[in-house]
Amino acid sequence: MDFDLDEEQRLLVDSARAFASHELAPHAADWDRDHHFPLEVIRRAAEQGYLGLYIAEEDGGLGLSRLSAALIFEQLAAGCVATTAYLTIHNMATWMLASFGDAELKARWLPGMIGGELLASYCLTEPDAGSDAARLRTRARRDGDDYVLDGSKCFISGAGSTQVLIVMARTGEDGAKGISCFLVPADAEGVRYGRNEDKMGWRAQPTRTITFEGVRIPAGNRIGPEGQGFVYAMKGLDGGRLNIASCSLGAAQAALEQSLRYVEERKQFGKPLADFQALQFKLADMLTALTASRQMVRLAANRLDLRHPEASLFCAMAKRFATDQCFTLCNEALQLHGGYGYLNDYPLERWVRDTRVHQILEGTNEIMRVIVARRLLEQGGDLDRLS
Repeated sequence: MDFDLDEEQRLLVDSARAFASHELAPHAADWDRDHHFPLEVIRRAAEQGYLGLYIAEEDGGLGLSRLSAALIFEQLAAGCVATTAYLTIHNMATWMLASFGDAELKARWLPGMIGGELLASYCLTEPDAGSDAARLRTRARRDGDDYVLDGSKCFISGAGSTQVLIVMARTGEDGAKGISCFLVPADAEGVRYGRNEDKMGWRAQPTRTITFEGVRIPAGNRIGPEGQGFVYAMKGLDGGRLNIASCSLGAAQAALEQSLRYVEERKQFGKPLADFQALQFKLADMLTALTASRQMVRLAANRLDLRHPEASLFCAMAKRFATDQCFTLCNEALQLHGGYGYLNDYPLERWVRDTRVHQILEGTNEIMRVIVARRLLEQGGDLDRLS
């Protein structure tokens, strides 16, 4: 396998790094402190194509591979994890419409979503159906030429500030086969928003509960046939897991770079911290963890791009490993800074807070382990088939 980036990918990385340096990093601390959702910067990101990274060119996107998209998200997250994480969610929701919606629905909504005029929220999780998403209760009842939605979703990123909701709702029997996918205008009559949750991290994007009370939408707003929603959700989450792992990589890279600057400048007992072997060992472990995580994410992205039969397995492994390792790295970087790492003056405490949730969303890391173990056991321990 060729681990080197090609010329186009290097250009994409350089461009994303420049955008992060100029548009994200200088403001990330203020956005976090003020709970500010930077809509103006998100719309400038659209000018770079960052709201339609892996949408096909014929649909108005950049048509990039999942690997190239992961490289971009990694660079952007080094500037602001919370804002980049929202960009990944918007991309996932937009990809779902582009991949499975009919031509009329796509023509009506996709240009605005890719261009940044319309921002999207992805609505799957429910108060009583978190990890077990197949048990969701939000229902879409057919009524003539319309569907009527009733139910609630929780932990919805961007909710209250977005214009498009991609909603998974039950149209049929219990279980995964009874779930369908819908595009719901965020301002439709009967859509209600809860308070902006006061979160540990990701403060630069709103998170709310959404309640649907007799929300009527045209049947043409259904994405794909009835009963396919759960399939679409799981396909979306494969890429979503790579995206969020890439955000962890960006934060970890930034934390390691900050740590290198600190140990070279800070002196204790008459010499720089960098001269202490114990801290050299810590830095070596941090770089090793980051490199291993990065290679797992890129391998999984490659598998997804090639439509490998075990792509879902690789995405689950990469998400679990990278988000665990990168959170630990950020936490170790904070420890290395001592009391200074605990202050807002340095970004370490924000990176710790922002990366912690990556072990929970897009499927908890415990669920990732369930996915991996089940697939391993199904193959009877035939590891060659899973590599």
